[in-house]
Amino acid sequence: MTIEISKEARQDAIESIQQYFQENREEKIGNLGAEELLNYFLEELGPLVYNKAVADVQDRLQARIMEVDIEVHEDTFQYWRKPERQKKGK
Repeated sequence: MTIEISKEARQDAIESIQQYFQENREEKIGNLGAEELLNYFLEELGPLVYNKAVADVQDRLQARIMEVDIEVHEDTFQYWRKPERQKKGK
C-alpha cells in the first residue's frame, strides 16, 4: 500500500526535513534529497505507522462497542419486581 499525501503536506514535509538537517545535523539537504528521503520514509515506515493507527482505532471502537452493552442494557423479567406489584401480590 502506498501512502499518499497532498501536495501541500508533501511540500511542508520536505521543508521540515530540510530544516531538521540544517538544525540537527548541521548539513544542508536539497529539495531532491529531502523528497527522496520523504519517499523512502513513506514507503518503508508509512505502512508501519498506518497499521498501528488502524489497530489503535480498532481497539478504541471495540472498547466503545463494549460500552454500548452497558449503556443500553435492560434487565429482563422486571414486571413482577416493580414495587407497586409486589404490594398487590402480598
